Amino acid sequence: MDQAITIEGVGKRFANATQALASVSLSVGAGEFVTIVGPSGCGKSTLLRMVAGLERPTEGSIRLAELPGERGVPPMSFVFQEPTLMPWATVSDNVWLPLRLAGRTRSEARPQVGALLGAVGLQGFESAYPRELSGGMKMRVSIARALVSRPWLLLMDEPFAALDEITRERLNDDLLGWWRERGLTALFVTHSVFEAVYLSQRVVVMSPRPGRVVAQVAIDEPYPRDDGFRTSQRYALLCSQVSRALRDAGQEPLR
Repeated sequence: MDQAITIEGVGKRFANATQALASVSLSVGAGEFVTIVGPSGCGKSTLLRMVAGLERPTEGSIRLAELPGERGVPPMSFVFQEPTLMPWATVSDNVWLPLRLAGRTRSEARPQVGALLGAVGLQGFESAYPRELSGGMKMRVSIARALVSRPWLLLMDEPFAALDEITRERLNDDLLGWWRERGLTALFVTHSVFEAVYLSQRVVVMSPRPGRVVAQVAIDEPYPRDDGFRTSQRYALLCSQVSRALRDAGQEPLR
């Protein structure tokens, strides 16, 4: 498998002398879905931000495969924990933003934006404003905005943490569908063992600060996944395996 992300010996020390990460090495294959779990403050989000180029490592290196993206748009997208929508803009205009920054007019982008909104279940809400949407709908807009530029790499930092369990499970299912349909490489951060095992091909466990990779658990289960997998003995065993790795790393897992 070709490597989409190669992280070698990465450390991060902030200006206040806090050592967030130490000697992190990790590879993510092209088309793979990898989830990172670990205690709060272990550097999961910092690592994701460094992959995105939003932070620089103090030591080590991060290399990304050179794959083409949408014209004028970086070939990766980042979905934050909060939807970060523009409150003054409609749903359609929020999704248009990456293409607008790349020089695409609203009329040029309209077919692509409309198709994405239909794909994420928001057809008919094109003219709505964020204040008129539920939390789950706002996150769907955020994901549509991330996907509209047709990235090959999708970075997600606890995007469903604030949602109720039913909405979260539904979006987990939808996310897997979009990942498979578009051939994305996904690097996902969560505190939930259940979510990590359900989504991933591999779960990476990090230690308390300074964060290090202390375990990797392969999730050798086929897609598509559904409630049958969520209630299976195999799922329970894999969740237990990840939970034990978190405990061994010094952190009781959050469910």
